Amino acid sequence: MTQDFQRIQRLPPYVFEQVNKLKAQARAQGKDIIDFGMGNPDLPTPDHIVEKLVETVRNPRTHRYSASKGIPGLRKAQARYYERRFGVKLNPETEVIATLGSKEGFANMAQAITDPGDVILVPNPTYPIHAFGFIISGATIRHLPLEEGSDFFAVLDRAVANSHPTPKALVLNFPANPTAEVVDLAFYKEAVAYAKKHDIILLSDLAYSEIYFDDNAPPPSILQIDGAKDVAVEFTSLSKTFSMPGWRMGFAVGNERLIGALTRIKSYLDYGAFTPIQVAASAALDSPEEVIRDIRNVYKERRDVLIDVFSRAGWDVPSPQATMFAWARIPPLFEGMTSLEFSSLLLQEADIAVSPGIGFGEYGDNHVRIALVENEQRTRQAGRNLRRFMEEHSEKRKTA
Repeated sequence: MTQDFQRIQRLPPYVFEQVNKLKAQARAQGKDIIDFGMGNPDLPTPDHIVEKLVETVRNPRTHRYSASKGIPGLRKAQARYYERRFGVKLNPETEVIATLGSKEGFANMAQAITDPGDVILVPNPTYPIHAFGFIISGATIRHLPLEEGSDFFAVLDRAVANSHPTPKALVLNFPANPTAEVVDLAFYKEAVAYAKKHDIILLSDLAYSEIYFDDNAPPPSILQIDGAKDVAVEFTSLSKTFSMPGWRMGFAVGNERLIGALTRIKSYLDYGAFTPIQVAASAALDSPEEVIRDIRNVYKERRDVLIDVFSRAGWDVPSPQATMFAWARIPPLFEGMTSLEFSSLLLQEADIAVSPGIGFGEYGDNHVRIALVENEQRTRQAGRNLRRFMEEHSEKRKTA
C-alpha cells in the first residue's frame, strides 16, 4: 500500500506519548514514578452512582441500542443541573445533547460545522482537542498566543483582523486546561458581544466548572449572558465533577441550530453511551451538593500540599484558583531547556512525571502542567525527590 493519508499527516507526533514511553521504561526498571502527568482522576466514583449503574444493568432491556442524543431522562437531568447551578433554562429536546465525554463532543462539533478552509480561532496553549478536532476536520487554525499578562481581546482583535476568510468559530476554555485561568461574567459578556459583531460561533469548554477553590467565586457559564444562546454552545463533562473519567459522559448545550447539527452528525456515528451509564449519569447530575463539594475539597487539599512542598523544595508553583492542574514555569535553574527536555530530566532523575507544556501549544513550552492526581503522602514524597533533584543541579552549576 502506497497511498498517503493527508488528514493523518496533518497531525504531529503526540508529545505525551513520548513521556508515556519514558514512564513505561522507568517502571520496567523498577522505579516508583510519582505521576502528575495525565489529568486522570483517581478518586472513586461516588457509591450512589455506581449502585444506580448496577441496578440498571440488571434489566436486560437496557442492554439494547441506546439513544444517540441521550435518553430523555438524562437530557432533563442536565437541564435541571444548569438551572440550579447557573440559573440557565434549557430545552432538553432542542438545546441539550449527551456526548461520549466533552472531547468527543468537541471533535464531532468540529465535523458538523467545518468546511475546508474555514478559519477557527484557538487559544495557545490549550487542550489539544480544541485545535486538533478542527485540524482533522480540514480547518485552518489561527492561534491566539496567550502568554502571561496577555490582553485576550487585544490578541483576538489582531487575529480577526489578519484572518481571511473571517473566522467561523472561537474556542473558549475557562477554567482553562492547562493554565487554570478563570474569567468572570464581564468577560463572557464582552465575548458574546464580540461574537455577534463579527458573526463568530463561540464554543465554550466548561469541563472544570465544579473544580474551583474560592467558594465565593464559582466559575460561571457563558450561557448566563443574555443572548449567548444566539451564538454559543457549551461543553461539560462528568469526568472531573463526579470522578467518572472512564464512564465517558459529557454534554453540549446551547444554540439550537448548533446542537441540531451535532445531533445529526452523531446519529450517523454512534448509538450513544450504554443506557445504564446514562441512567447512572442522571443520578449523578441530581446528586446533593455535598457530593461535588467532597470531591472538590480533596483537590483543594492536594493543591495546598503540592504548592507547599514544591515551594520548600525550591520550585515556586503558582496556586491555581480552579481545575485539577497547576501550570508552572520551568524553574530558573533549568532556564533554556524545552518543556520536553525538563520533563524528561525530572522523570529520569527525580521519578516525577509531569506534562510538558509544548503538548498544549508552542506558547506553553516554557511551562509544565502538574495534575493533582496523587494523594498527600505521594505528593510529599515528590517534594522530597524534588528537593534532592534541585540541590544536585544547583551544586552542578556551582562547580561547572
